[in-house]
Amino acid sequence: MTQTAPSLEERLAHLIRTVDDLSDTVARQDTEIAKLTARVEMLLRREAERESEMTGGVIIGDERPPHY
Repeated sequence: MTQTAPSLEERLAHLIRTVDDLSDTVARQDTEIAKLTARVEMLLRREAERESEMTGGVIIGDERPPHY
């Protein structure tokens, strides 16, 4: 069975639209990943600064805090 020209054109148009939609999705995701990466880096810097300013120990695992 052979495909007729209009059917091939319709399929090609559908594929082009799909590729364009996927390209838009990837571009949006790239922007979102860049924003989230910047936020994570900022939070890591902020936490490192907070930890360096703290005096005292850090509670690890199931240790009880000093007030117990």
